[in-house]
Amino acid sequence: MTEFELGEARVLDAGAVGGVMGQANDRLVWLPRSFSGAQDIMFAGDMIDTGWVRVARVEGAVVGFLARCGAEVHGLYLLPQMQGRGIARALMTEAQRTCDTLGLWSYEANSRASRFYRKAGFVEVSRSAGATNDVGLPDIRFEWQREAD
Repeated sequence: MTEFELGEARVLDAGAVGGVMGQANDRLVWLPRSFSGAQDIMFAGDMIDTGWVRVARVEGAVVGFLARCGAEVHGLYLLPQMQGRGIARALMTEAQRTCDTLGLWSYEANSRASRFYRKAGFVEVSRSAGATNDVGLPDIRFEWQREAD
């Protein structure tokens, strides 16, 4: 198992966070590239500035992150070579510990992500033809709710 630590993203992490997002998206051959690397970094910086981002670090380097505003998960990304090591699960578990409910959208074509979210206890609540996302691809709304004690 890979040793990693979770923590708040720092302003200077914007380049690394944007790079993680870009590399993860580039591996999805069905996903059109709609933003440049510079735009990814700018977007990452905006999310970090608003306090949305928790990062996973291996030997001090950012290898993944979860961006969340309140109960809405806006992104969960890992470097492709870091997938399958429990890092995404740790980021999501941390978010679930701090919220009673969480919601997110995932592209329908991203079957790996859908499996991950279902394993994490999320349920599908709706689908969209993609009219409201940046690339116009069909997507799925997932929601999670803490079970009552």
